[in-house]
Amino acid sequence: MSVDLSTMSHEELSALIQAAGEQQKRKLREKIGEVRRKLTAAAKEEGYTIEELFGFSKGTEISRKKVEPKYRNTANPDETWSGRGKRPRWMEAAIATGKKQEDFKI
Repeated sequence: MSVDLSTMSHEELSALIQAAGEQQKRKLREKIGEVRRKLTAAAKEEGYTIEELFGFSKGTEISRKKVEPKYRNTANPDETWSGRGKRPRWMEAAIATGKKQEDFKI
C-alpha cells in the first residue's frame, strides 16, 4: 500500500494519522489478547490458573507500602505530607507567608 503524502491536505493528513493511531491500538490489543489466551490455555493444560501462577487476577490492585510522613502542619498536627506529589494547600499557604518547607520537617 502506497500513499502519496505530498498531495494530501493538512486535514487529510490529520485524519490519516488519527486513523493509523486507532488501528495501531487495535492491533496491539489483539496481540495482547492472543498472548493472554495462549498463556491461559498453557496454564489450564498444566492444571493451573493464571491467578495461581502470578498471584493476582485481573482488576486486583497490587498493594503498596504506605510512605511515612516527612512534614507536619504545626497549626494542625493531623495534617501531614510524605514529600511526594504536589505540596498540600496548608504548606503552600504557610510558604506564601514566609515560612520554609524545612520548618515543617518531622
